[in-house]
Amino acid sequence: MTDRREKRALVTGITGQDGSYLAELLLAKGYEVHGVIRRASTFNTERIDHLYADPHDSPALHLHYGDLSEGRVFRQILERYEPQEIYNLGAQSHVRVSFDQPEYTADVVGVGTLRLLEAVREYGTRSGPQVKVYQAGSSEMFGAALPPQSENTPFHPRSPYAVSKLAAHWFARNYREAYGLFITNGILFNHESPRRGETFVTRKITRAVGRIKEGLQQRLYLGNLDTRRDWGFAGDYVEAMWLMLQQDEPDDYVVATGESHSVREFLEEAFGCVGLDWQEHVEIDSRYFRPSEVDHLQGDSSKARANLGWAPKVSFTELVRMMVERDLDLARRERALSDLGYQTARSGEMT
Repeated sequence: MTDRREKRALVTGITGQDGSYLAELLLAKGYEVHGVIRRASTFNTERIDHLYADPHDSPALHLHYGDLSEGRVFRQILERYEPQEIYNLGAQSHVRVSFDQPEYTADVVGVGTLRLLEAVREYGTRSGPQVKVYQAGSSEMFGAALPPQSENTPFHPRSPYAVSKLAAHWFARNYREAYGLFITNGILFNHESPRRGETFVTRKITRAVGRIKEGLQQRLYLGNLDTRRDWGFAGDYVEAMWLMLQQDEPDDYVVATGESHSVREFLEEAFGCVGLDWQEHVEIDSRYFRPSEVDHLQGDSSKARANLGWAPKVSFTELVRMMVERDLDLARRERALSDLGYQTARSGEMT
């Protein structure tokens, strides 16, 4: 290969929320970025379309079809492009859906990570150069553990998704200890943005706020309003991912704001941004309750702050307002189309 950038990274899950912010960060730092995307009959790259150029113009972003359900694509990319860093963000990441699709979740999230690590191990055995790997963990692994949760808190997962993420976490630890690989686990607490999928509760709320304000929707149906989460901004959290792979030694880090807020508080903040009372529009639907709930997550990121020099920049209030403003703009565009007689599609009603 010729005209390569000095640093090259492979990102799984590049079309997701985190993947898109991470791709922006890496490209801004001069990386050549390779992303793995799943083949679909419809376009699924809207979060990274603004980063992608015509391949004939030698862009710094390259996309490859593949999936964590099979490891061949990772071996091919490692051999051909020789990335120095891998960020494994790919997953079936919806907790509630994991109860409906537990086997698929376990295969992609847990065993999929093992497939990737095996490809890295085999590549290192043949080629010699060490690849640094970031494994995306989740605060859901703590589950029923009492807050605040740190790297030393015992895990107590409460969903197939959390169990699968925990399996991936321990696969990463095992490969680090058994084979001397540079593998870092980032245990990230909830992180949101205007790019969050509409089936996740935060975006479901802000999407509804915009539509209700514009008269396109009247009711919002939710589950447990008393669960508490440590919510941060995804753009801040991908910086922590990058910092972990710039260290001399691999380790495990909790990434969190250190604050927790209930879904009820999120509702109050979001509806308050547009001068509405959430209680006039929200109804509880038992279908949205999980079979086993995680009541309270609040992270202690002291280690990341001390060792990585990382700290969140966007506050809870700023995050909610950022998301509401984006979805209010989207609703206004929907309203304009509706006024012209066009039907607008809705998503996220099943979760």
